[in-house]
Amino acid sequence: MASEQITRLEWAMNAHGEKLMRLAYTYVKDKHIAEDILQDVFLKAFEKQHQFKGKSSYETYLYRMTVNRCKDYMKSWPFKKLFFTERVEEPHTSTSAEEIFIRFEEDYELGEQILSLPIKYREVVIFYFYLDYSIGEICETLQLSERTVYTRLRRARERLKKNLEEQAGEYNE
Repeated sequence: MASEQITRLEWAMNAHGEKLMRLAYTYVKDKHIAEDILQDVFLKAFEKQHQFKGKSSYETYLYRMTVNRCKDYMKSWPFKKLFFTERVEEPHTSTSAEEIFIRFEEDYELGEQILSLPIKYREVVIFYFYLDYSIGEICETLQLSERTVYTRLRRARERLKKNLEEQAGEYNE
């Protein structure tokens, strides 16, 4: 029985670990803290697996736990006193060095703008555009109404567009 539970835990970590890590990072903006949060989430999921009722998918359950743990951390004193500088970067597979540089700059600027959004907009953008969640899945995971999710997505897009246009204007001056 114990080895079956550990196997289930390993499966969950392999299947969802990377996505959960990215999600945690979008909240706390620090790789090491996101890793700690993820470790806590998997430990709690393991300890309380008998409490999982199956009303949603296990993936949704893990996302909900991660979001809650991140929000708890963001309310804490250490979060409010730290200055974050690390950024998660993904490797690029372009053919020339110039293409790599241009893509990196574009991705970095967009990533910076997304990370600068207020958390309520940032989380719906991450779920919708990066994790390919449907509106219904976002509603279930974040425990929001459909109207709220649509509104936050619209407002996030508007802010991103405005910020990127302002940034482009500064480069052209």
